[in-house]
Amino acid sequence: MLNGRLYRAAFLPFLLALAVAAFSLGSRPAPVTTTLAPDAFRGTRAYGELHVLAARFPDRRPGSAGDEALASNVASTLRGLGGTAGGGFSVHLSHVEGQTIDGQRRLTTVIAERPGSTSAAPILIVAHRDAAARGSSGELSATVALLELARVFAARETKRTIVLASTSGGSGGAAGAAALPEDLEAAGLHGPFDAAIVLGDLAGADLRRPLVVPYSDGFGSAPLALQRTVADAIKRESGWDPGAPSTLGQLAHLSFPAAVGEQGVLADEGLPAVLVGAGGEHVTAGERTSSERLEMLGRGVLSSIDALDTAADVPASLQTGLLLQRKTVPEWALRLLLGALLLPPLVAGADGLARLRRRRRPVGRASLWTLSCALPFLCCAVFCWVLGRLGIIGAAPSVPVPGGAIPLDGAAITALVAVALTFLLSWLLWGSLMRRLGIGTPARRPDPDVAGLPVQLILTGVAVVVWIGNPYTALLAIPALHLSLLLAAPELRPRRPVAVGIAALGLLPLALLLSFYARQLGLGPAELGWSAVLLVAGGHVGLGSALLWSVAFGCGAGALMLAIERQDEPSLPAAEDDVEITIRGPMSYAGPGSLGGTESALRR
Repeated sequence: MLNGRLYRAAFLPFLLALAVAAFSLGSRPAPVTTTLAPDAFRGTRAYGELHVLAARFPDRRPGSAGDEALASNVASTLRGLGGTAGGGFSVHLSHVEGQTIDGQRRLTTVIAERPGSTSAAPILIVAHRDAAARGSSGELSATVALLELARVFAARETKRTIVLASTSGGSGGAAGAAALPEDLEAAGLHGPFDAAIVLGDLAGADLRRPLVVPYSDGFGSAPLALQRTVADAIKRESGWDPGAPSTLGQLAHLSFPAAVGEQGVLADEGLPAVLVGAGGEHVTAGERTSSERLEMLGRGVLSSIDALDTAADVPASLQTGLLLQRKTVPEWALRLLLGALLLPPLVAGADGLARLRRRRRPVGRASLWTLSCALPFLCCAVFCWVLGRLGIIGAAPSVPVPGGAIPLDGAAITALVAVALTFLLSWLLWGSLMRRLGIGTPARRPDPDVAGLPVQLILTGVAVVVWIGNPYTALLAIPALHLSLLLAAPELRPRRPVAVGIAALGLLPLALLLSFYARQLGLGPAELGWSAVLLVAGGHVGLGSALLWSVAFGCGAGALMLAIERQDEPSLPAAEDDVEITIRGPMSYAGPGSLGGTESALRR
């Protein structure tokens, strides 16, 4: 039923795209450096202040009394450095309502401005005050580093304006950072900003690379020039290898953008932003801190700010390509490669579908059955969305939260059980619907010889639609598209155990994506499911995206059911148009010369 030669010939554009991509490789931009010594950042003083503030403000849940008291302390400290005329900062306070790990809360943002000597684009430094767990000295180190940097710049003239922002909501949801662009505009600080450096856990005793996290909550990441400048400054000041985003990490964040740090929402707003932290984007509630870590990372941040202050503006466009070793592959080249990989299953599947239609096989019924497999997944997604909109799930931020920020308590378990029951009930109702349509009965159940191609082609259609918007997300479906051809073709379909293994193998890219985020965010299996519910309930995964994911999951479920299905009757023989002509006779060729009488035959 499938034309193998046509499938193999469709790989020729991929070879051409591979050659084009090979010539598109570019070099990484060089980091910007400075000759100024960052000795002005006094890590010992900052570390002592860390212990004082941790003792005074141990409970800093977002929007709580402790969080508000710390905001007042930060504002008064910044005002105590003097006004702009004396080399200090002008301080503004703003308030915003946002979703946090405790639900809707009123949050305070402290903004301090130190004007530069030129009109060059300002540099933004952000640190959140709040914490999910009591104490959390590691997270509090970002605030003390922010205050120490303020002391440095209050006594130093800079070319660019330095803007400091102390936000809340960074423990989960990043509500303060999400509203920061509007707060800055209200304070008279109009963009664009040259760069934004988000301070994370700078005093954590355990290093977890990469120390510079560039990921956005949308498509792309921070410009490579900014990444390399900050990473090089940390390496020069500390001697540590800051690491670089792994290939798997880049693909995971590009295929499913889900950044935890505040740099994610800032980058999604168009600001070139990176997060600096000893634990990378992995947030822990541990109390183990190190004075050396705070001093070395603080000096690295100061050195990178000095370098950015005197350099040309950082490119405003986000990095959407892939960094491989010392080369970069642009996004357009990867889009071309992945589009070429979509071509063979699309061509082979379309040709097989045309053959089925010529045989008058029930392709329409099989396609309807395949699409109906998405209904249970879509019902589950809509149910999660309704729970978030009605406020039944009390805390549902629109961005991912680290493990443990929203605990898996009784209310969370109840919500998970309700979602699971909705999924099971939807499958039961789906079976009843199929019987009503006459598809679910044993006599009229879709024939695997027919239904395999609609499953493959519908999944291909979803992959093409996704590829147009985000080519990296389409990468998750490409292995399944090629493997599903083995299940769609009767002449290639293996025995049941192997067929089930092939259907499961198509889910491997999705399994790698889930395992990466589970390890990165410190999530167990139950917490991973709870995070998925929160992503839909909070709106991080919109209904349009949920529809595409539901159709894709439905195709996977349909392929698995077809792999399990036992064929009691042999497949129908190939149609006449598929029979290769090996002899000539009355049933094959009867044109001129078949019975003699032509000029060439008379000569014999």
